[in-house]
Amino acid sequence: MEKEVKKEGFRKYLESSGAIDALTKVLVSLYEQNDKPSSAIEFIQQKLGGPTVSDYEKIQAEMSDLQIRYNELLSAHQEKCRELEELRKSLIIASYERTGSINDAQEEKHELL
Repeated sequence: MEKEVKKEGFRKYLESSGAIDALTKVLVSLYEQNDKPSSAIEFIQQKLGGPTVSDYEKIQAEMSDLQIRYNELLSAHQEKCRELEELRKSLIIASYERTGSINDAQEEKHELL
């Protein structure tokens, strides 16, 4: 009994959201095609507004290219952060050598940064 209630609730949900109408229209359109497409799934996806397989492949390739570019930029950023940290350390050491005081060196570092 509970299973029937769940099924009915789901059917009402599909109906109220327009999913049943949309799927029915697409399936009728596929049925009425004189020359059936080689891929019914692609036809349905296209009619429902989804990307075609070639669109999907293009998007996947673009995503892959963007991931590579992101990784390159992240690596460059991390390297620049390491260089900056080394420069800060060098600045403190140079300032310490000049002033002889770690506190003066740190104050001078803050003034410069």
